[in-house]
Amino acid sequence: MPIAEKRLIFANIDQPGYTIDIDCYLRHGGYKELKKALTMKGPDIVAEVKTSGLRGRGGAGFSCGMKWGFIDPTKNTKPVYLICNADESEPGTFKDKQIIYKDPHQLLEGMIIASYANNVHLAYIYIRGEFTLGAKILEKAIEEAKAKNFLGKGICGTAYDLDIYIHRGAGAYICGEETGLIESLEGKRAYPRIKPPYFPAVLGLYMSPTIVNNVETLCNIKHIVAMGGAAYAKLGKPNNTGTRLLCVSGDVEKPGYYEFVVGALTLGELINDVCGGIKGGRKLKAVIPGGSSAKVLKAGERYKFKTKKPDGSMEEKELGLEDIPLDFDSLAAAGSMAGSGGIIVMDESRDMVECLANIATFYAHESCGQCTPCREGSLWMKKISDRLTHGRGHPDDVDLLKNVADNIAGRTICAFGEACAWPVQSFVTKFRNEFEAHALGNGSAIRAKTGAVKT
Repeated sequence: MPIAEKRLIFANIDQPGYTIDIDCYLRHGGYKELKKALTMKGPDIVAEVKTSGLRGRGGAGFSCGMKWGFIDPTKNTKPVYLICNADESEPGTFKDKQIIYKDPHQLLEGMIIASYANNVHLAYIYIRGEFTLGAKILEKAIEEAKAKNFLGKGICGTAYDLDIYIHRGAGAYICGEETGLIESLEGKRAYPRIKPPYFPAVLGLYMSPTIVNNVETLCNIKHIVAMGGAAYAKLGKPNNTGTRLLCVSGDVEKPGYYEFVVGALTLGELINDVCGGIKGGRKLKAVIPGGSSAKVLKAGERYKFKTKKPDGSMEEKELGLEDIPLDFDSLAAAGSMAGSGGIIVMDESRDMVECLANIATFYAHESCGQCTPCREGSLWMKKISDRLTHGRGHPDDVDLLKNVADNIAGRTICAFGEACAWPVQSFVTKFRNEFEAHALGNGSAIRAKTGAVKT
């Protein structure tokens, strides 16, 4: 019996007859939490978000309440800005798009509450350039919200004012990084900033205090206000609270988007019970659990975990890939990350060298070029993986590929260095036999053994 979804954010998007207009949203209780929030004090809302334990849903999993807590509106002489990161550029991730296209007012309500809580009077939605229809939907939703007095001057009859504007990006992966996004929003090349000193909470948009939150993160705010932080924290477990939107793609019978309490199910339960198992009855080979920049996990391996027993002592246990709980800490303990929630499933027919070559090509194209290790190294990794794939590999290419990745990670201004290096490090380490076979010109034998079709 599959574990039932717990839909908070996705509660309405697939309901028959549910539409994106504001009247439909209001009929389903829309903006009720905003009205409640406006009767509260901003610091009290921030405290509720801290109590909830909500972690950012964009990739890093940083505490939302802590990020807000870095800004003290009472001590700022500059305006505070809020930016919604709707770039969603991580391959394998498509959850935020569903919200934007099917329930835009939920995002706006979350943004308005977050803005009120942090004394923000000007907010932006930075949306991916390819989401052309999404930008139009959001523009229409903003106008509808203004007409109903949920945006603009004197919101809901209070003294609070807020404007939200849409800013369309140009489809660059690097704009998913918050400081690169800020640079782009200011009209400049999207070069990520050096931290310190350019932490957004201190020197963000226009060198003013700025909060940058992901679409899914902001949608959670209205539910925290509705439930209260303590009740929200009871969903999941400590440090892994609330629900999580999961995007499942690859070799499963039922790919798609799902919403579950964080840690309520394991990778195996998601793949086999929720997604109908591996396509065509084949066997599981590997999973990337948090978007293409997350380290790959290999089927058949054992992963060590330390857990706290009821008496407070620690015990160590081993779990197989399919037994790993889908929460932030468990996936980190397994050597990967929950990331953006993009779960990519690969079956036994996949040639892992070709899979990595595809990923490396993407990151070589998306490097902003600011840092030499990333600018040069991402292209080197693409070239090496390409020649391995096409039968032109050298015997020392496997070690060379890993060495290049090792000299990128941790040596760049932003996390793009890790994003392009981690897949290479993990693929080469976990599937070294396949890389060595390709280096010796035996890639065709790998494909014949797995039944893979050359891409």
